[in-house]
Amino acid sequence: MSREAFIAGIREASGIPVAVVAAGYLGFGALAADYGIPVGITVLSTVAIWALPGQLILVEMHTLGAPFVALLLSVVLSSARFLPMTLVLMPLMRHARRRGWRYYLAAQLLSLVGWTMAMARFPSLAREQRLAWFTGFTLVCVAGSAVATTVGHMLAEGLTPLAKTGLVFMAPMYYLLILTGGVRDRVAAAGLACGALAGPLAYLVSPEWSVLGGGLAGGTLAWLVLRAAKHHA
Repeated sequence: MSREAFIAGIREASGIPVAVVAAGYLGFGALAADYGIPVGITVLSTVAIWALPGQLILVEMHTLGAPFVALLLSVVLSSARFLPMTLVLMPLMRHARRRGWRYYLAAQLLSLVGWTMAMARFPSLAREQRLAWFTGFTLVCVAGSAVATTVGHMLAEGLTPLAKTGLVFMAPMYYLLILTGGVRDRVAAAGLACGALAGPLAYLVSPEWSVLGGGLAGGTLAWLVLRAAKHHA
């Protein structure tokens, strides 16, 4: 592993990227404390799951008393996005001199912020440096988020409900801005717009099934809109 590239990844993460994800996990830690979840389990979920949307879904739906099937499907589907992200990233990272197990470990550190930054930085990095850079970058984000989760849990009583919710939504808004800025075709734009419309409506109908139902309805609506547009073109 290239030490220079590893350190470069650490330095690049030690700024806005780790600050944004840590802010989200600060709010998550506070919310988990409100729901009576022990700090150990809360921090473990950050390190083991390392997916704030999935963790929020797990906590919120459990609190709402959602059926286990709905909870399980929602959390699994919320993390399904990592499969295509991994399939895109790994060929760009792979190098013949690096053992395969290193890439399996790197895949467990994948997140939207890590994937986005890697896609932007990899073209300027030699192939043999990419794994080291990615590892350094993502380890800082995971460590910073674990610390923020702990601090948020400890400070839960001192934060207002609005502050907790605002901190949690900093990361999703950051991701939304990244996704919006990356929209280059009408398929992505339609999916983003229909999902934004279907999600809140599904929550009004059934909070327990809103994540699963909103995603299914938004995706189906986007498909129908694009199909209709194609036929009329």
